[in-house]
Amino acid sequence: MADLRKCAVIGVGFVGATAAFTLADSGLFSEIVLLDANRKKAEGEAADISHGIAFSQPCVVRAGDYADLAGCGLIIIAAGANQKPGETRIELLGRNKAILKSIIEQITPVNRDAILLVVSNPVDILTYMAQKLSGLPAGRVIGSGTVLDTARLKHLLGQHLHVDSRNVHAFIIGEHGDSELAVWSSANISGVDLNDYCRICGKDDSRAAMDQIYYSVRDAAYKIIEGKGATYYAIGLAVRRIAEAIVRDEHSVLPVSSMVSGHYGISGLCLGMPCILGSDGVQDILDIPLSEDEMAQLQSSAKKMRALLDEIGM
Repeated sequence: MADLRKCAVIGVGFVGATAAFTLADSGLFSEIVLLDANRKKAEGEAADISHGIAFSQPCVVRAGDYADLAGCGLIIIAAGANQKPGETRIELLGRNKAILKSIIEQITPVNRDAILLVVSNPVDILTYMAQKLSGLPAGRVIGSGTVLDTARLKHLLGQHLHVDSRNVHAFIIGEHGDSELAVWSSANISGVDLNDYCRICGKDDSRAAMDQIYYSVRDAAYKIIEGKGATYYAIGLAVRRIAEAIVRDEHSVLPVSSMVSGHYGISGLCLGMPCILGSDGVQDILDIPLSEDEMAQLQSSAKKMRALLDEIGM
């Protein structure tokens, strides 16, 4: 029986370790198990996080192996290979497919009841692979999707409009990557249509202004990596937000990556879409209204994902 108070993080590089830290501080879990190909790295991260628990809420954080995944309600996969100089994306995907296959083959003998949350990139492709390789119900294999991209959009729109980003309601959907799209047609500020809000408050809602915000969202990771080498704080908090929705059975709407079956005419792909998320994982995918242009962009994003899957034989 899976216990949603027990969590595991596989892969404790920058992203995995930061996610583990945010989760340990969240009060959501009584136990967090860290796994890594480098056992000493997992032990070091577990010790470092544990030493701060006295300032937080009770939680056992420890290094472990795959046998320790028994009973985990949530298993987070943050392991993956980094791109080598001169290596193509397809070659990188091939290496990450092998890594993921090895991980899934060691998870399923000890735990088939957990929710799998894939954070490794390219997240939509790897989420699809995880679902196919594990054979788990589609709703229990999810990716971080465009949750972080959506948070970036809310932040930048909030700055542009001089309003609390928590009052900005808008989504980035599709691929977590270059083909993602902003759903401007349904964006609103606490129920006030984005364009109406801009008119009332004298803010620029021109296509050029919105495009600049979108490009800043889409290219955010590139700029951060250029400046500090990797992104990990915001995705760590995004993982925490997803975990909250699952552990608390919130039925929250978050754009996680999940297997799409018939939505917007798309099937057999994992893409970031607004999903109702609770203790059973993805309970439903919402078909939010899209403009004709947005629909075309989403179809293009799906076509790109299908081409990549075909290239790697999935």
